[in-house]
Order: sequence, then structure tokens, then C-alpha cells
Amino acid sequence: MNRPIRLVAVFALLLTLILMINLTIIQGFRQDEYANNALNQRGFLEMKSIPRGQISAGGVVLASSTADEEGFYNRSYPSDNPTAFAPVVGYLSDQFGAAGLESSYNSILNGTDDSLFGTRWMDTITGQESTGANLELTLDPTVQKVAQQQLSDNGYEGAVVALQPSTGEVLAMASSPSFDPNSIVDPTTANDAWAEINSDPGNPLTNHASQETLPPGSIFKIITTAAGLENGYSSSSQLTGASSITLPNTNTTLTNYGNQQCAGSTEVSLETAFANSCNTAFVQMGIDVGADSLSSAADAFGVGETYDLGVPMSAGSLGDIPDDAALGQTSIGQRDVTMSALQAAVMAGTVANDGLRMEPYLVDRITGSNLDELRSTDPNEVTQAISSDIAEELTQLMLASESNTTGGSGTGYASKTGTAEHGDESSAPHTWYVAFAPSEDADVAVAVVVKNGGGYGTSATGGQVASPIGRAVIQAALAAQEGS
Repeated sequence: MNRPIRLVAVFALLLTLILMINLTIIQGFRQDEYANNALNQRGFLEMKSIPRGQISAGGVVLASSTADEEGFYNRSYPSDNPTAFAPVVGYLSDQFGAAGLESSYNSILNGTDDSLFGTRWMDTITGQESTGANLELTLDPTVQKVAQQQLSDNGYEGAVVALQPSTGEVLAMASSPSFDPNSIVDPTTANDAWAEINSDPGNPLTNHASQETLPPGSIFKIITTAAGLENGYSSSSQLTGASSITLPNTNTTLTNYGNQQCAGSTEVSLETAFANSCNTAFVQMGIDVGADSLSSAADAFGVGETYDLGVPMSAGSLGDIPDDAALGQTSIGQRDVTMSALQAAVMAGTVANDGLRMEPYLVDRITGSNLDELRSTDPNEVTQAISSDIAEELTQLMLASESNTTGGSGTGYASKTGTAEHGDESSAPHTWYVAFAPSEDADVAVAVVVKNGGGYGTSATGGQVASPIGRAVIQAALAAQEGS
């Protein structure tokens, strides 16, 4: 064989080898990535060729499919308030792909998931048309609508999450601003709707409840208090009530709200400091218990952790704590601390559940076309974040906090408000509220965040803006539980 022929043969072998390696990588290691890519049009044609499973919650159909004249199935979102559910359910669009549960549970909904092999095999044997499986969600439609309306009717940007502390079932996950998925799915309105939604500075396509993390402010004092109680503090422990405190080895001072003494005293109990959310007391206690204890408490409550709910989720973070000055700021939920509304609800739910943190979940059951259950989600215990005794002490502190917030009107809820600074001094704070109903027959915890003061400016507080929303959602959840 002469040299030119050998070179051509070697070159051909190299091309063949490269092709085989490429095919191996694509088919063996990246098949799911390409097959499940939201822009894969072949996948969409396959999805549209069989009846796609429904998504429902509490008997209300949130997503369904109907066949057109060409035999392709088109998606619609028929509930009376599709914008309330859109950040969770998502959308399935020929032009713009898929999002939310429509995307993450695509193989279940279109019937191609490996777990549905037996069902597909039986369909083949019996000659029946293959269909997708259905998702039944944990959301309570009434509670979800109340949460969404509380945000949207007030023109707020933010999020609400309500869950059952004993199981982790998510009862509501509202996000504002939201969008109407039908406008994205309908070819006659899709382009204009897509352009309008993506030009909205409020980012309607973001699930603000799970995907957006923000500084939590004073609701983080629940975690700081847990660390203190773990390290010898009690409700009666004495702390500074001074109007300001200088961070160690700096000239930086942190002040209480309005630069006032805590409850008018230079020294106060932890109970008084918690009820009045006095920054100086928590800076002192946080520095005293140390960064390791605070970090351990934050980890136990799930700060920095994500869950597989089927919707995008950001982890949040405690941030770095290089010194005591940073520790003091972190102790009041500022500096680099970030949490999502979902993580805040889990935090409150953990206290409500005797210190046991449950994994939150959105999908309750998966059923076949005949509505027979194919599988269900069992509650999952993540960790005993705090002892039941500490959970009870925190509950009493949160009851006192609620009483202080409401002026002693006595809602019976255990709560903590938060007002989180961000940006410069001219920026309105993010306002927070976390709460639960501690009676034996109640099983609901809620977290609310309203961004940028909800229009109330730099003087906005969690008690003023976020707490009325949280109470309305708790009331709706308790009414739903009583009626079930």
C-alpha cells in the first residue's frame, strides 16, 4: 500500500473513531440532555402525538390536552385563575418550550418514563392507545388563590408559601408577578405574550417562591435564637437593650428600629428582645454563641439546601463569616444571608413540627388514565433540627412576637416579622412574615415576602405589609382543613 493510500486510510479511521466517540457521548451520556431539551422539536411532536396526562389539585384541573383536526394534542390551562398556578404548573408551548412541572415531569405526563413501561406494555397487548400519566398536586386551590390574590390585588411583587409542617405538603406556592400560560400556548397570541412577559422587569417567568433568594432580615432571628437556646440561653436570659451596638474591631454600629432602646430598657430578657425584634440583643447573642453554632443551626433548618419539588429552586446561603463583625450582621439576617420564601416556610414549619424538618413536596400522586394510583409521595423526615423542648420555647417566643405585632389582639398564631435592608439607604426594604397556628388540630405554616416595601417606601415593615397576607392565608388553610 503506497503512502497516499495509507494516509487516506488513517484519516478515514480517525474520522470513524471521532464519529463513534461522538455517538457514544451523545447516546450514552447526553441522551437525556438532548431528548429533554425544551427546544427539541422532535420531542414536541412526540409529546403532541399522544394524550398528555392532566395536572390537577384538589379536584381542579390545572392542565389538560385536547386533539386538533390533525390528531395532535394541544395543551390548555382551564382553571378559573390560571395565573395563580402558572409558576408551579408551568407551560408547554410549541414555540417556547416547557417550564415548571410540565417540563420536570414531562416523561411522566407523556407516558415515556421508564416507570410506566408496564402500563405501555399492557396498552400494546390490549391494543389501547397509549396515554400519559396524571399528576395530582398537594396544592389546595382555595389557599393558592387566596395567596395569589393577596399579592396581585395589592400590586405586590413577592411570594407566599404555605405548607403542612407534619408532612411537608405544599398547600400554596404563589408568585407575583405571574403570567397566563394560555397566552403562551395559543399560537395566535404567543409571540406578543412572550415579548410582553419577558420585558416585564418583575420577571413573571421566575418562580419567586422557590427560585428567588433574598435577605431575610429579622425572621432569621428564629435561627439565631435556636442557636442561643442550644447553647445555654433561655427566654429569661438577659441581653443588651441599648439602641445601638458597635461591631467588634470596627467603627460600624447597628441600631434597633427607630434607633430606640429595646422596650425602653438598657437590659432586657430574650423574650422581650424577640417580641420587639431588637437588633442589638441578637448581635450580642449571635457573637456570643459563635459562628460554628450559628452555621450548624442554619444548616439544620435547611438554609443553603434545595429540594426536588419539580420546580426550579435556589439554595440560599448563610454567606461567609470571617470575623465577629460579620457574625453580628449575620445574626440579624443581614450581610450575605439569603433565603427563599419556601425555605422560610420550612423554617417555620420545623418549629411547628416539634423541631422535625420535613422535606417539602408538590406532587402527591401519579395516576394512570383510569385514575388508578401508580405511585404516591410519602412524607420524608429530613432531620431533627432542634429538640422538641427548644421548639416549644421558640413557639412561646413567636406567640409573644405575634401579640406584640398585633398590639395584643391575640390571633393565636406564632410568628416573626422581618424587615430586610438591601441596596442603599434610599431602597425600600423587603418585608417578611413567617407564622404557624400552634393548636393541636392546626397543621399549617406560612412564609410571606413582599419585595421593596410593597409601595410603602423606606418605612415599610413586615408587620405592616407582609403579616396581613400571612394571616389571610393561614385562615384560608385552617378553613379548608376544617371543611375536609
